[in-house]
Amino acid sequence: MQPYFCWYMLRRLTDWILFTSIFAALCAMCMCMATEKLVLGSTPHAITTLHLLLFSSTLVVYNLHFILRTMAQVNEEHWSKYKSMWHWVMVVAGSVGLLFSLFYVSADILGWCAVMGVCSFMYSFPLLPFANKRRLKDYGWGKIIALVTVWVIATCVLPILYLHNSITDYPFEILIRTSMLLALCIAFDIRDMQADAQKDIQTIPNRIGAARSYVLIDVSIIVFAISSIIQYFRYPHTGRLVAELITAMCMKVVMLYVKKHPSDKAYLGLVDGMMLLYALLIILLN
Repeated sequence: MQPYFCWYMLRRLTDWILFTSIFAALCAMCMCMATEKLVLGSTPHAITTLHLLLFSSTLVVYNLHFILRTMAQVNEEHWSKYKSMWHWVMVVAGSVGLLFSLFYVSADILGWCAVMGVCSFMYSFPLLPFANKRRLKDYGWGKIIALVTVWVIATCVLPILYLHNSITDYPFEILIRTSMLLALCIAFDIRDMQADAQKDIQTIPNRIGAARSYVLIDVSIIVFAISSIIQYFRYPHTGRLVAELITAMCMKVVMLYVKKHPSDKAYLGLVDGMMLLYALLIILLN
């Protein structure tokens, strides 16, 4: 009985971490640290104003998104249907951390945060001046562009600026991050194909089909690996290159797995988990 209880509690804890977006917030913070390690040449501190900003803003945006899905009457088995209280708790906690951190960042960071904020809220809230489709997520191209843009700015552009460097010094780091996030976002669009089709949202998979979308994911992973190799000749960090190539192989394995075993937990834990794996490998490998 005791092993069963421990397994049950572990599953509940995993659900809580995944569906309250604590895991996604941790991924954002660690990806930021991965960029900082490239710029600094050493492992950055875990507790900084920028990390608090990213962690808190991810909690706010993602939990607001879950709350909107709940209001739209999502599937009865979905976490948000009966655990919405936790989403409100995370929104409040994230808002406190976000407001606090905004007082301690530079004007440049605030400007980029404004861009991310606009993209994030236009993604889920009906702010566009059109009759039928007033959210970015209602447009297939807008959905993926908004997600990739926000994550690249948050985890790549902001840490470079925070450390008083120029983003023009790290073009391949931006390409590495873009190609990786593009692959992950396409995977999530494949998961949502049926729901998006019902809402007439023409995402990449709904336009070209799932099979070709998986080919596009493979191309993105190849670009990710090639960009990592090119960057190595500019910034020769062997541990970083090894971490990136391991991540590329793991991304391919995960895509094959979720193709056969699609579920919310598989996507939130494994597909999103590629960001955390990538970041931890870079942070830990010298």
